[in-house]
Parts: sequence; structure tokens; C-alpha cells
Amino acid sequence: MATTLESKGLDIAKIREDFPVLKRMAMNGRPVVYLDSTATSQKPLPVVRAVDDYYTKYTANVHRGIHMLSEEATMKYEESREKIARFINAKSPKEIVFVRGATEALNLVSYSMAHQLQRGDRVVTSLMEHHSNLVPWMMLRDQKGVDLQFVDVTDDGYLKLDDLDAKITKGTKLVSMTHMSNVLGTVNPVKDIARLAHDRGALFCMDGAQSVPHLKVDVQEIDCDFLAVSGHKMLAPTGIGFLYAKEELLEKMEPFNYGGDMIKEVHVDRVRWNDVPYKFEAGTPNISGSIGLGAAVDYLNGLGMENIRQHEIDITRLALKRFEERPDVVLYGPKKAEHKGGVMAFNIGDAHGHDVASILDAEGVCIRSGHHCAMPLMDKYGVNGTARASFYVYNTDEEVDRLMEAVDKVREVFAPPAK
Repeated sequence: MATTLESKGLDIAKIREDFPVLKRMAMNGRPVVYLDSTATSQKPLPVVRAVDDYYTKYTANVHRGIHMLSEEATMKYEESREKIARFINAKSPKEIVFVRGATEALNLVSYSMAHQLQRGDRVVTSLMEHHSNLVPWMMLRDQKGVDLQFVDVTDDGYLKLDDLDAKITKGTKLVSMTHMSNVLGTVNPVKDIARLAHDRGALFCMDGAQSVPHLKVDVQEIDCDFLAVSGHKMLAPTGIGFLYAKEELLEKMEPFNYGGDMIKEVHVDRVRWNDVPYKFEAGTPNISGSIGLGAAVDYLNGLGMENIRQHEIDITRLALKRFEERPDVVLYGPKKAEHKGGVMAFNIGDAHGHDVASILDAEGVCIRSGHHCAMPLMDKYGVNGTARASFYVYNTDEEVDRLMEAVDKVREVFAPPAK
């Protein structure tokens, strides 16, 4: 069977050659099937080599030295910032702040908003959010008396738009929502959400941890005020990500950390912050990670985000069809591939998600199980967790077949006894 990427003119076999881990053999003697990219993606050789080059050819600190190695490291570090700005169509590299990941980016926004919000000011989020886009706002509610509101979710995994309209009031100061759910896969109408927020005087913060690796995101077209992204979900190393924020907002925001490189002057009686984005990048940054993230952007651009998105729609459509042929499997989220990313949260009868994942692991299929850092969503659906398979650019139709073979093993183990 030809893979969907081959049908789009991309050589999937060649792409998979860039991911040596996919050649690993499982305990059953068959190749490992990696279906956990929503948790973290695999890393292609060009990214690994870019990181290796930094450590073997030009290791040095950035922004602080005038010698050859420091200047080269600084150039590569800032080139990555420029690549990211172009990748999401930011107006300027000044709007890109390097952080450890989307969690730190959202905490930075929360910390800054804490200096601006007053008791009773409204912040709106949703029940489908990852904990990293819930807990920071809960802390503002508990510590500052912010009026935190949660937009409800339909049974089939969409935001309730009438509830969204009702809760984003004129007193709302910030709306913070995911672009793509890490559990349901739902792709939310972020342009409409941004417009509604702005019409009512609020800022719009977008969690792009799941969307930016998988589909084209244009921050100017969406008109989000903030965008939080993790590099490790988009082929880059762990411990690196970025916050996009409009430059005028960064100018007003307070720094998150204090120390070296984020200052222009320090005297015993005064401190003067560095220019944006550097006033948010205290201390020695994750230089190798930033360079690796730039290499990941190059790799994704080489494949084409439109091709990646179409591949995931095709493979998700196939997986949806195959799951729906199994009546004892419960799927969560939209049933139309065009409305979601390559994320399949499911339960099988009375089997616990951890048991499902364990049996699939014995079959060489790697998935995730648990509450997926989305416990309010689990509460909404009345479950303590789910199994979750997720697809990316290196997955094939044949791996969907392997997934279904393993799912059928679970169904056999947990089949009700014959009467």
C-alpha cells in the first residue's frame, strides 16, 4: 500500500531514513511503531547534526564574547530566532522569546498579566486545555481574585460557541485557549476567537504546542497577541520553545527571570532592562536547543506544512474509519478528520488505558495513556483517562494497520465471557 505522503509527491521512505529510531525492533521482533508524537516527536538527523555541530565545532556563550566561536554561536542562535519569526509570520524576530517550552511561555504571560490584572477582572479559558494553560490562570484566580471562566465542550469535542460568546464579556482582559487539543485533536476557530476577544477589549493568548508542528500557523492572519510553542513536539530537542508576543506588548511586560544578559545597566541604585526580546532571556540560554529548533524549522519547511497537514488528515481519516469498525471502542473528539489533528483518544470497553498501552507495547506499538494533563476534560467525559495514539509526518498507513492489530489483541483479552 502506498503511503499518503508518497501520493503527495514526498518520499516517505526517505523521510523515515532521517529517523533511525524507527528502525528499532520491538520485543515481538517487529519494527517499533511510534504513535506518541503528541507527547514528543522523534528528532530527524539534520536536527541531531545541528546540535552536534554546536558542541563539536563552535561551543561558546552567546552575546558575550568577541572571539570567533562566540560570534559564530551568536550568529546561529539569532538565525534560529529569525527562522522562527518567518515560520509563523511574525512581524519581527524581536517578537520571539526563547523559553524552555510552551509551559514556560504560558507562565511568562501569566506572570506578566499578574502585574496588570485586578480583582474581578475576567480571564477565559476552556475545559479542553492542557494543565499548562489552566493552572497559571487558576493561580491568578486564587491569589489575585481573578474571575476565571471555563468555556464548555460538546460531547463530540468542539467548543460550545454560544458559551464562548456568553463568557467573553466586556470585562474580559484575557482569553487563553488551545489551537489544537492534545486529547481530542480539535482544531479550534482561533481567528474567530481572536476577533471576539479583541472586539470585547481582551487579549488573545494561543497555546500552539500541538498546532504549530502540524499545520501552517500565521500569527498576523490569526491576530493572536501571544503564542506558546514547544520545540520538542516539532522535531526539535527537549527543553526549548518560544513565546511569540506582539512587540508593543513585550515592551510593557515585566521580565520573568532576573540576572545576566537581560539587563543593559546595573548600579547599586538602579537597574535598566535590555531591549526585547533579550530582557526575557536571563542567563545562559539553551543555545544548542535553539539551534536545533532552527534546524527543525528548516526541516518542516522543506517538507511543506501543507503536505504535512494533508498527510495527517489522510492518515487520521483512515484511523477513524478503522476504529469505527470496532463498536466496543469509544473515540473522543471530532469524527471528521478535517476538524482535528492526528490525535486519537480512545477507550476499549472496561479496559484501563494503562492496560491498553501495556498490551500495545508488547505488540511494538507505542502510545500514551492517562489523563494527558487534561483532568478537567476527563471529568467532563466521566472517565479517569484514555489511551491515545497520535500521528506525525513519519507515520504510515501500515502503522495504522499495526495499531489496529494491537487494539484487537486488547479486545480479545478483555472480551466479555461467552454466555
